[in-house]
Amino acid sequence: MNTGVKITVFAAALAATFGTAYGVGQGIDPVVADGGSTSHNSHSETSPTTEGGGGRAGQEPAPAGGLQISETGYTLDLRTPRVEAGQRTELRFSIRDKNGRAVTSYKREHDKELHLILASRDLGTYRHLHPARAADGTWSTPVELPRAGDYRVFADFTPGAKGAENLTLGADLAASGPYEPKGLPAPSAAAKVDGYEVKLAGGLRPGAAGEVNLTVSRNGKPVTDLQPYLGAYGHLVALRAGDLAYLHVHPNGEPGDGRTEPGPGISFTATAPSAGSYRLFLDFKHEGVVRTAAFTVRTGAATAADEASGKAADGHAGETEEPSSDHGH
Repeated sequence: MNTGVKITVFAAALAATFGTAYGVGQGIDPVVADGGSTSHNSHSETSPTTEGGGGRAGQEPAPAGGLQISETGYTLDLRTPRVEAGQRTELRFSIRDKNGRAVTSYKREHDKELHLILASRDLGTYRHLHPARAADGTWSTPVELPRAGDYRVFADFTPGAKGAENLTLGADLAASGPYEPKGLPAPSAAAKVDGYEVKLAGGLRPGAAGEVNLTVSRNGKPVTDLQPYLGAYGHLVALRAGDLAYLHVHPNGEPGDGRTEPGPGISFTATAPSAGSYRLFLDFKHEGVVRTAAFTVRTGAATAADEASGKAADGHAGETEEPSSDHGH
């Protein structure tokens, strides 16, 4: 992994004025239920035509990840488009190639062939799952969503075909039941998770690469023995409020490279693709448990939508619900 690790094939990531934290995920893989949780993707190189929020001079920038169900001949076939809130359900899907055949060959990225992210439209619920693949190419994982409403499913993978690039495809998922949407949490530069505190520092602006630094402590003391999780000391995912564009970055450095310390700091390089509000999910592993800290961040000039979400968030500031602990591998 390069020291200045760059953003995924479809995404430039992140935001600039730092913000809020509520919620946490815990368990072997972290989960955020109306709070904060975990995630993943894998790219060490940036294509000038598809990444970084823009293309070569005179070209239109590529769309952010997860906004399309089909791209470059591959399609996300979600076979379980509806679930019931509060009920454990097996989520099934496959990735289809241009000929309609289920893909059965993948390149491993950070220890997994495919990473599955679930997020509610209001960004209050978040899951990072690792489903199992059957021989026929069908992926499946148990999932239990705590609240009714609209969700987005993100499949992050690299096909095994020669020359294939990493893709993030997205599809809508509905959870039935009484629906009570929440506002986006207000910005804050610290998140508390199971006795841990994660502080966010750094400065980003749309179109300019910058460093985002997160520092992990517990009971007021720096955590200096973080454990590798999916090949890194930390993973960061950002989802843009409004359209849930999937933005994923990786840390600068990796375990065993001779220069990256196992905490307390975790550094990322990222570029905000646009002004607006984002929800950040940092997952880290300590003492055998993966936890996730969640933040709301904003970058660029405030829009009417930002102002509206900010007002809504004020009513929920400090409000936290217990996270569930289901996570797939």
